[in-house]
Amino acid sequence: MAWTVKKPILVPYDFSSHSRLAVEKALELAESPSLIHILHVLPTFIPLAPEGFPVEAIDDRVRLEAAQQSLDEEFADSRFASIPREVLIGDPGMVCVDRAEAIGAELIIVPSHGRSGFSRLLLGSVAERIVRLAKCPVLVLKIGQ
Repeated sequence: MAWTVKKPILVPYDFSSHSRLAVEKALELAESPSLIHILHVLPTFIPLAPEGFPVEAIDDRVRLEAAQQSLDEEFADSRFASIPREVLIGDPGMVCVDRAEAIGAELIIVPSHGRSGFSRLLLGSVAERIVRLAKCPVLVLKIGQ
């Protein structure tokens, strides 16, 4: 059964091979690549640097620009040319859900890194948070263990 998505698809991207597979899945499902929105979320910077470290030299603008440049380089190939890519700051799960709603996403595609037990408890689960909070369907790609 073929399924073609005709509205925006949000793909949270963390520069891992797993999230790259999510982008590839979005390309398979989207009616047009321009419907895919790639989003990288930087965590809020909390300056807990040792004494003498120039914390003020690290600001959100610099972080956003560096991440955007990396994202643009990652998707420099012409087949990704029409895909919007953006970087935001905040809690990854919440930001993804908010952004999906803002663009009117029909679908969010997120990889699951297959963590379980203590590592999942320690690291949290962005995918789980997105599934719980999203107002649109979420396709969770179970990738590896």
